[in-house]
Amino acid sequence: MRRFSYRAPATVAEAVAALAEGGPGARLLAGGTSLYDLMKLGVETPSAVVDIGRLPELTVFDTAGPGELVFGACARMADVAEDAVLRGKYPALAESLAKAASQQVRNMATVGGNLLQRTRCGYFRGGPAFDCGKRRPGSGCAARGGLDRGHAVLGTSDACTAAYPGDWAVALLAFDARLDLYGPGGARTIALADLHREPADAPHREHTLGAGELIVRIRVPATAAGRGSAYHKVRDRESFAFALASAAVALTLDGRGRVADCRIALGGVATRPWRAVEAERAVAGGVLTEESAVRAGEVAFAGARPGSHNVFKVRLGARVVAEALRTAAERAGA
Repeated sequence: MRRFSYRAPATVAEAVAALAEGGPGARLLAGGTSLYDLMKLGVETPSAVVDIGRLPELTVFDTAGPGELVFGACARMADVAEDAVLRGKYPALAESLAKAASQQVRNMATVGGNLLQRTRCGYFRGGPAFDCGKRRPGSGCAARGGLDRGHAVLGTSDACTAAYPGDWAVALLAFDARLDLYGPGGARTIALADLHREPADAPHREHTLGAGELIVRIRVPATAAGRGSAYHKVRDRESFAFALASAAVALTLDGRGRVADCRIALGGVATRPWRAVEAERAVAGGVLTEESAVRAGEVAFAGARPGSHNVFKVRLGARVVAEALRTAAERAGA
């Protein structure tokens, strides 16, 4: 491991200044569960590490407000997942965190850091022996024609097929979450939907944060659809693994049992958290049945482009959407 400088700023403004002083090689440290791993692999080689994990203004969260839920970027995943309000009124948000990792990892990992979790593609992590445009821009993508079982089927390009690995962002996408950011240019707020990029021909550009900019907090509008929500995840190991396919659903029913509003987001199958707008339209206005739920899942994957070994994700993903829809509808009608 290469030498690096270490800073532990006392405020967000000091953290931004420390990032600027550290230059392009500076990296933020929150929970460290991802950064340490990538440093050991030699994928990340920071010249400076700026530790924001204990900043008081970033570690708090509030789910009691009438208008929105507010999560500091460095709130621990385990603490947020166990919040009673979240579990009772927004089960998809709590489930996405509880299913994201082992208890040990959730005790350390932060909700903001989880949004920026980097791909788990074996070629990305495997080192210089493999072409990877995320690690070395312009070098290509060894996964195309290679072992791509865990890779994306939506939002891919010739330059990259790696699947976005997170769970929390997928659930947040179904609730129209927003992010408060702070950087050298001051404060700004963006929609979570605008945070992640598709790879196109520049897969190393994974998000839209500016240089030296960090996530301060996550805001989720309070909504009655929270109770009618679910996060369903299928993975190789139930104990701890990334999603082969996941779906977050939040919906409301009208007085006749018809779907008044529906939000569907997909994980494990796309290069970024993926909003399935056409699938939402497929169930809106009707009574949710087994057939309509399966049909919505099929619509969600109508534009899929599977590779050599991940064709199964298309059918699996459709079934995952259907299951999440059924669970959310049961909760909405309870």
